[in-house]
Amino acid sequence: MALTTLIITANQLKVCQKLNNQQMNKNVFPQKAKPFLKWAGGKQQLLSQYDPFFPAKVNRYFEPFVGGGAVFFHLWNKNLLNDEISLFDNNQELINVYRIVRDEINKLIECLSDYKGKHSKQFYYEIRFRDRDEKKYSDVERAARTIYLNKTCYNGLYRVNSKGQFNVPMGSYKNPQIIYPDILRTASTALKKTSLETLDFVNIVDYAKPGDFFYFDPPYHPVSKTANFTSYTAGNFNENDQKKLAEIFFFLTKMGCLCMLSNSHTPLIDELYKTFKPMPILANRAINSDANGRVGVKELLVINYNPKNSKIVNIKR
Repeated sequence: MALTTLIITANQLKVCQKLNNQQMNKNVFPQKAKPFLKWAGGKQQLLSQYDPFFPAKVNRYFEPFVGGGAVFFHLWNKNLLNDEISLFDNNQELINVYRIVRDEINKLIECLSDYKGKHSKQFYYEIRFRDRDEKKYSDVERAARTIYLNKTCYNGLYRVNSKGQFNVPMGSYKNPQIIYPDILRTASTALKKTSLETLDFVNIVDYAKPGDFFYFDPPYHPVSKTANFTSYTAGNFNENDQKKLAEIFFFLTKMGCLCMLSNSHTPLIDELYKTFKPMPILANRAINSDANGRVGVKELLVINYNPKNSKIVNIKR
């Protein structure tokens, strides 16, 4: 009898330890993965509007303009993705950040902690200057630089000049929160099984197979001449690129791939995707440097399938 009592006690202890570890994990990590970078045109606020239009099942997932990754993290949280996930961008520094978050999270957090302790106006411009000097920096240092600048620059803007050099001035934050270890570690977990590659969107068709799901979030077509901002890399995203992307959208549709695309509500985008009957989405966007200066702006969401059964629409083109 004493032996039986001992066995029960040991099992109960294991259960208690497991529950305690689970509770500790909840305290250490946020329950859901989310973007760790500020990114212009980020989709975090639009996910509830997008939800009814995502496919019920995703075979292989491709995102050619990953940016802040809000849609990827959202689909991962909802367990809609399997182990075949490919995230792309033509911004080499951005893809390097994702790789380091995936593979070297402890070294990255250590480096960011060091940067946080050194933060000052002088240090900001020293870090910003690193893409102009001849010294070679490790991938971890490059990733920490990108995150540091993202958290401390003006309005969280990522902008480079024609030489690919980051040129955003320092922001006026009193005490910027440069590092969020729990968010970074949760993102690292979400990224573990992803394939990450620097790639121009025109090459995405080389990876496609029938049944794949593609989400496109390109630099938006400007709603006015003064709204034109596409300099996330040294090469701008222009009207011809928008037309090339539309051709790829049609090509993938004919191939049997499920496609979703976000863009601005302009006559050009409406015309390019009229076959798919673009749907208006209301977004809250900043209209100036004042964080409170936001206004409801119509954007477009384009899908080439019926979200109820994932059946791809028939097109004639």
